[in-house]
Amino acid sequence: MVFAAGGFKVKLYDIAQQQLTSALENIRLLKGQKPVLSSCPFAALLRNQMENSSRNLMDFLLISVMLPGGVKQMKELEESGFLKGTLSAEQQLALISICTDLKAAVEGATFIQECTPENLELKKKIFGQLDLIVGNTVILSSSTSCLLPSKLFTGLKHVKQCIVSHPVNPPYFVPLVEIVPHPETDPSTIESTYALMKKIGQSPVKLNRETEGFVLNRLQYAVISEAWRLVGEGVISPTDLDLVMSDGLGMRYAFIGPLETMHLNAEGISNYCERYREGMRLVLNTFGPVPEFSGEIEQKINQAMSEKIPVVPKVLDARRKRRDEYLTGLAKLKKQMKSD
Repeated sequence: MVFAAGGFKVKLYDIAQQQLTSALENIRLLKGQKPVLSSCPFAALLRNQMENSSRNLMDFLLISVMLPGGVKQMKELEESGFLKGTLSAEQQLALISICTDLKAAVEGATFIQECTPENLELKKKIFGQLDLIVGNTVILSSSTSCLLPSKLFTGLKHVKQCIVSHPVNPPYFVPLVEIVPHPETDPSTIESTYALMKKIGQSPVKLNRETEGFVLNRLQYAVISEAWRLVGEGVISPTDLDLVMSDGLGMRYAFIGPLETMHLNAEGISNYCERYREGMRLVLNTFGPVPEFSGEIEQKINQAMSEKIPVVPKVLDARRKRRDEYLTGLAKLKKQMKSD
């Protein structure tokens, strides 16, 4: 779906025909949330059919077999102006096909995106199968959010062509893609993947080397860890903690990152460090150990969140829908601001 919005021909692969049939039908309803990943191995195969690389492409790298329900129809997205890319819904759908034969699926592919569950052995098995049938030019990419490339790709004949392209949830509205190389990944693989992500309208970032959690999750877990401690120590309620982010830090970080925030909150980074170095160190030295994320604090936070948003499918789906509507509006605002 996401590559199709950019004018690429896409083939979905799975060992189960019914999974593929359901996928194709669900794509017709796709609003753009990150898929609920299939229990069966599959890969998304991309063939570059674009002759005009200058067209404006706004969509995301992730294709899955099992997609969430309760989403708007593509026609509704098109009519409301939320459909990504310059192609119509029907034109995008026409670029997507399905296949249950892996060898046939990879034939002619230039980019393969694996999107199976976060199971190391499953992913290694899939890449082992692909390693036996692909040529020396196709890029083998994984959507893993936490598995290190060295654990996924080491020992493969085509390891130089292997890379992680980690999308962010929900990818239809959040354009970041973390590009993480294996120690033996060829520089051309990194550059080609980066260029592809840019071409389809994403915001790729290149990690110079692999690290646990990559970058996004390391930052995210640091915030979650301190949020957990503050609530657990009774400093603030769970609801107010979320408000600190949504109506405080999040307002800044939706447009600029922490380093630029420092730069602008003083006369440059050096001046910021001169002013606030001691205060930052004082606060950071009071941070506690990594939380267990269980026990009484878990129960306390779960109760507060469940009172605010009951754990009922219909309620959760409505809240997710609202989240996506907010993210859609934010994405359109950011696009408009960049073009002004």
